[in-house]
Formats: sequence, C-alpha cells, structure tokens
Amino acid sequence: MIVAEKDIAMGWKLDNSYARLPKSFFSILNPTPVSGPKLIVFNEPLAETLGLNIQKLQSEAGVAVLAGNQVPAGTVPLAQAYAGHQFGYFTMLGDGRALLIGEQITPAGERVDIQLKGSGRTPYSRGGDGRAALGPMLREYVISEAMHALGIPTTRSLAVVTTGETVIRETKLPGAILTRVAASHLRVGTFQYAANWCTIEELKALADYALARHFPEVKDDEQPYLRLLEEVVKGQATLISKWQLVGFIHGVMNTDNMTISGETIDYGPCAFMDTYSPATVFSSIDRTGRYAYGNQPAIGEWNLARFAESILPLLHDDEEKAVQLAEETIAKYAELYEWNWLNGMRAKLGIFNEESEDKELVNKLLNMMEKYGADFTNTFRSLTLDKLDDGGKLFKSEDFAKWQGEWKARLSRQEESPADSKQLMQKSNPAIIPRNHRVEAALEAAVKDNDLSLLNKLLKVLARPYDYLPEQEEYIALPEPSNIPYRTFCGT
Repeated sequence: MIVAEKDIAMGWKLDNSYARLPKSFFSILNPTPVSGPKLIVFNEPLAETLGLNIQKLQSEAGVAVLAGNQVPAGTVPLAQAYAGHQFGYFTMLGDGRALLIGEQITPAGERVDIQLKGSGRTPYSRGGDGRAALGPMLREYVISEAMHALGIPTTRSLAVVTTGETVIRETKLPGAILTRVAASHLRVGTFQYAANWCTIEELKALADYALARHFPEVKDDEQPYLRLLEEVVKGQATLISKWQLVGFIHGVMNTDNMTISGETIDYGPCAFMDTYSPATVFSSIDRTGRYAYGNQPAIGEWNLARFAESILPLLHDDEEKAVQLAEETIAKYAELYEWNWLNGMRAKLGIFNEESEDKELVNKLLNMMEKYGADFTNTFRSLTLDKLDDGGKLFKSEDFAKWQGEWKARLSRQEESPADSKQLMQKSNPAIIPRNHRVEAALEAAVKDNDLSLLNKLLKVLARPYDYLPEQEEYIALPEPSNIPYRTFCGT
C-alpha cells in the first residue's frame, strides 16, 4: 500500500479490502471534483479516534479530501452494487451518490469504512445527479451523532463540506458532501444483489468476507453461514429494541438500509417521536405507515427473512433443509427482540430483577401515555426525576395514580435501593433527544442564513443525553401545537 507523505501527515491509513472481492460487487471510479469546497462541521473526537490529524484535516489539503477533490494515495475509491426491497418492492440499486474511499485502520486496530456521500454520479445513479444538499447532510450528521451519544449502534459522521455548487431538488439548494464512517456498508441488499445477479461462488465470497470482517470468532464454525445468519438476527434484535426504547423512527427500513454489522444507517426521513403513539409516521413517502414506529420490530424480522432467502444455497445443499434452518433461525428474532426490549423497559423504570408481570406493567404505562397524549421522552424523564407536576393529563389521572402504586410496589420487591433505581433510570432515560422542531430550526439557520450557531449548540447538548444538565432544559420543551403534521423527506 503506497501512502503519500501528505496523507501520512493527515493520519490516513487506508486500505480497501472490499476491492478484493469479485468485480461484480463494485465499480471503481474517482469522486467528481467540486468548485469551492468549504468545511462546515467537523467531528474532532471521532477524527482523533480514527487516528487522523485534526489540524491537518481541516487544512485546505484536508478539506480537498473530504470534498473528493483529492483521493489519498494507495486506496481504491469505488461505488458498491446492491439491491433491495423498497417499501416491499424489489429493485436493483447501488451507491448512486456515494463512494467508498477506503477503510481506515484505526490506532485500536479496527477497520472502518470512509465514505463520501454526495460525491457525484456513479454507474448506479439511475438518472440522478449524484449530489446531495446541505440540509439532509447536516441532518444525518446531527442525528447519527445523537444516536451514538444515546448508545445506539450507528454509522457516524466525520465532516460536512459545502461544494460551492447548487443542487436542484424542488428548489435550488446548496450542495454538500458528508463523510460517513461505518463498520462497513454491507447491507441485506448486498446479499440480495449477489443472490439475484451473481454466481454461487461470488455469493460465498461475499459471505466469507462478511464473516471475516464482522464475525471472525465464528468464521471457522462447522456451519459458518448459519452462524452468520444467527449473528445478524441477534444484531438487529438488539438494534431495533434500542430504537424503540428512545422513540426513534427510521422512516425507510428498506432492505438496502439494514446493515450486516447491526449499525443504524441512512438517516433520510428519520425523526424522534414526541407524543407516544405506535402509529407515528413522519416520512412523506410512507403513505401506508409501513415503517411506523409500532411496525419497526416486525419489519426488522421481514428484512431478516429476505437476508435468509439470499443465503439459502450456503445454508445446506438440500433446499428443503436450508429453508428449515433459515426459518428456525428467523423464528428466534421475536424472542430476542422481546428480551432486549423488556429488559430495556425494566431499566427505564428502575427495575433490576425479573417478574412475569413486568411486561403488563410496562404496557399499562404505554397505553396510558397513548390515551392521554403524553410525550414519550419527557414522561420517562419526569419519572426519573420524580417530577410529576409537568406531565399534562397523564400524571393527573386516576389511571396513573393506580399504576404508580403498582410500580412502587414492584420496586419494593428488589434488593436494590431507591437511589440505585434512580441511577439506573437516569442511565436508561435520556433527558434530551433531537427534538424535530429544534433540528429543523438549526438546519434552516445553517442553510438559509449561513448561521451555524444553533447547529453547534444543538450538537453540544445532544452529546451528553444522560447527564441531565441545566443547559439542556430549553431543549426539553415540546413544539407548539400545530394542525399540520410534522413531515420528513429523504433528500435524494
């Protein structure tokens, strides 16, 4: 691997193992240069973790790399091919506006993808311009970093640069490029692509790569591909339970947006729920509620079934036996999800041990929250602080008074003290989330007024969601009532 002296100074230590897969999985090409790159936001803590030189990367030469005007020596930029079920309909896809620049080898010895999103057209652009607008790239930066702070597995954002060029969506918008960092960009849709358009040997090569990259401890197992399926099932059960526990709604849970690594990826029409309702949908393109908050666990299972279908030839030579193994493994998802979610809910209520009635206790609270229109995050925050005078109708109801008695009795049936319970609740209930109206205000100021002050302040408070800091108080307030439902857009 040849690395230029300037790249060494910046801290780049890039490889591209993905480029050693069969050529059917990618197209090699360079980013399309932009006219006037300017650094807008830069993630210094992440850069340090990656082993990058914070000062050098913010220099003119460093920004040129983040904008795609220069590529570090020795790497192989490429666009990945994949497919996917989008809202239930299968289609050929691929990186239509993103390039994998390479895989950074961190000081800790980890291998992570460095991808430029909005870097120009590729063979998979399907008529698109290959570019991205500033607003959606800043949204991904804000939400992905907030998710990281919440302790939820996620791709992360290293930087956003403006390009000095405009992109045309409904209107003319400032162009931007996001530098995304991921454990990998292997998706369920990558395997669907292999199953539909590649040979068995190529599918096997992809599976072996996924095992070596993400699950090296099981790659030498007697049934390594069954173990691959098992590990992906466990990862998604854990991930989606964590989404549900903080009220996160992905918005577009297509199979091309489900990673093999178990990280959250692609923050397009995502948002966090305010008023608790399982039917909550924000995405403007989700007209049937397929990806509503309450449907996310089931959609996770549906997507995993598509993954299992794609690797059936690897599970067993006999198709009937392969289907049986796949079905038995997928059937474990619901139980794994339920276990993760219920334990998470116990923690949100300060409960350490297990009792058979715990799920009923949790569901009673959630049903009351829906009945009285209670805010999801603030309800658990108020319970954590034992401040029940600002919870609207819920805390004033007879229903809640009865439930509160049951909850207190439940807490009394464990060895841990009330102080222990409160500490557990604080660790499990964020005081602050990226409130939709706060995110929109910060993005509007950045895009329309070139004012980054709201964005930077928001990023600062979101970085410590479990600390219950005084400066977070103003970000806890709910949006003003509106007859117009909040809607998010994918930004493509």
